[in-house]
Amino acid sequence: MSFATPGFDRRRFLLASAGLAGLSGTALAQGYGQAFKVDNDEGRPVANMRLPGEIVGEIPALRGVTYVGPAEAETTLYEFFDYNCPYCRKAAADMVSLSESDPSLRIGLVNNPILAVQSAQAAKVALAIQRRLGSAAAWTLYRTMLAKPGKIDGPGALQAAAKLGVPAAEIEGIADSEEVRLALKAQMRMAADLGLSATPSYVLGNTGLLGHPGPKALARMIAATRRCDRITC
Repeated sequence: MSFATPGFDRRRFLLASAGLAGLSGTALAQGYGQAFKVDNDEGRPVANMRLPGEIVGEIPALRGVTYVGPAEAETTLYEFFDYNCPYCRKAAADMVSLSESDPSLRIGLVNNPILAVQSAQAAKVALAIQRRLGSAAAWTLYRTMLAKPGKIDGPGALQAAAKLGVPAAEIEGIADSEEVRLALKAQMRMAADLGLSATPSYVLGNTGLLGHPGPKALARMIAATRRCDRITC
């Protein structure tokens, strides 16, 4: 299996890893501004921006998005993440808690492996599980892999995925398929088109959030979106 990164853009990789991934919420907010004045769980400003509705409207059509929560939910929170982003580990635990505490919320997980080639390897395995077993299994794999310390790569992802009951050779074959390659390319392109250059980033309604604001801040924004269709009322 080649584990090549589809559509890998080295310029975006360098911008994300050297320029954004290590910045604090305050620095992100200063660089990207705030369409809405909102703070994270530590009281620092959260960088956010209004997104083009026509592009946001294309997210549900993406192949391979892992969903948890009711399909008929009025509110969906999309997380764009990288398996080797340290902030995504904390975010994953908070996504689980948020899902459990808000059963009417739908969460969509979108792969955006911009920090390392190994991240793309893991994303392809996750997409293979999504394609073979569906969102419930892919959600379990997301929780498992982001709870593990150290770098996550293709072999490690295959080892974790094999515990879901599918032979490793079958997972590898699906991960190396044209369908998975195109799905990952489309997910990464969506993140780029929306300007989501930090990991994790979120889409809530027509607003993009750069960086992880914490579970309490996310819960406040979700509640505001339900009340007045924006992340703060």
